Amino acid sequence: MIPRYSRPDMVAIWSPETKFRIWFEIEAHACDALADLGVIPKEAAQTIWEKGGAATFDIERIDEIERETKHDVIAFLTHLAEIVGPDARFVHQGMTSSDVLDTCFNVQLVRATDLLLKDMDALLAAIKRRAFEHKDTVCIGRSHGIHAEPVTFGLKMAEAYAEFDRCRKRLMNAREEIATCAISGAVGTFANIDPRVEEHVAQAMGLKAEPVSTQVIPRDRHAMYFATLGVIASSIERVATEIRHLQRTEVLEAEEYFSPGQKGSSAMPHKRNPVLTENLTGLARLVRGFSIPAMENVALWHERDISHSSVERMIGPDATVTLDFALARLTGVIDKLLVYPERMMGNMDRLGGLVHSQRILLALTQAGSSREDAYRLVQRNAMKVWESYQVSGSAGVDFLSELLNDADVRQYLSEDQIRDRFDLGYHTKNVDVIFQRVFGES
Repeated sequence: MIPRYSRPDMVAIWSPETKFRIWFEIEAHACDALADLGVIPKEAAQTIWEKGGAATFDIERIDEIERETKHDVIAFLTHLAEIVGPDARFVHQGMTSSDVLDTCFNVQLVRATDLLLKDMDALLAAIKRRAFEHKDTVCIGRSHGIHAEPVTFGLKMAEAYAEFDRCRKRLMNAREEIATCAISGAVGTFANIDPRVEEHVAQAMGLKAEPVSTQVIPRDRHAMYFATLGVIASSIERVATEIRHLQRTEVLEAEEYFSPGQKGSSAMPHKRNPVLTENLTGLARLVRGFSIPAMENVALWHERDISHSSVERMIGPDATVTLDFALARLTGVIDKLLVYPERMMGNMDRLGGLVHSQRILLALTQAGSSREDAYRLVQRNAMKVWESYQVSGSAGVDFLSELLNDADVRQYLSEDQIRDRFDLGYHTKNVDVIFQRVFGES
């Protein structure tokens, strides 16, 4: 987590100040429940809230205590006692460190998810706007990187919208799964603390009580959470890779916005590189990589060990901060993306009409030719166009003319029937149907 790829709201969730404030709230809410149950005096619970709630925790003092105790929660509780006074003896009654650490971690993940959901909403809005803007902007579709048949740039955006809409649903599910609380004491048996304390703290912190915590919240929840972030990162990379391909000099159908004064290369002044989407590709690798240690954290020893702790102290902030930045960056890329419809049409025309080969194939079969013979007739004319393209980079031979001059083809199809199969509108006639599926009535 470095400033270059960080945004302040997400960083603040993972700051020591935020962490210790959450720790305090967990302990103080537990004291409220203990007071209601008659375990500790109500006056003590009130004092803890009044003095601790008004305090600014001294990070350096907590670190100083931890250097001696070698225990972060004890260091915090010792500092809290310095602030609260004698009533601090009622803090942490029947609780264990994991109750505080795990519940806090899940609170932070929930808050981080809420920011990521806002990021997702902004991205979806940007994609939707560009999708409708270019709903009818015809461009070539590619399979294996090779010209296939016409699509529209709006359909590319609609595909991205549907993908990120699925990602948003997955993120909502991940939020629900991670939003649990454990206040169950040593080895999770509630031997020294009433389960009603857990219920109270969970409600107060916006969580649900973990059914079985075994002293730690089960890490399969966290594995699923970080795996979900990894899937979202992969979707970011897919869109970024598409844009990078479209910006290649030989293609140049779309391009990242190049601002006034921007420089593309220290050596070559002419360069305009897809640096933002390349950056997104790299960030996606990082976020995806965090899912593996999260999965390896699932297998802990017996009821509790801390092999997961060092991992989560890093991947919690790093994964959410990085994904927050990546979603915002992709939103900016989509919002300002330069789209070149004339270039799209020019690229499609470079192959001399080959994009209509399937329509001719189908027309021949419908006119009585066997599929094998129809394929042979279409391919032999198409290869003439390919061979001329390979020489000059543009088709010197016209597919339509070759078909019209092929006597074997003309046995089945008239000139009008052949020309009719070269209508681009045929390929885009169902765009509205697809848009309705993706966007509904809008």
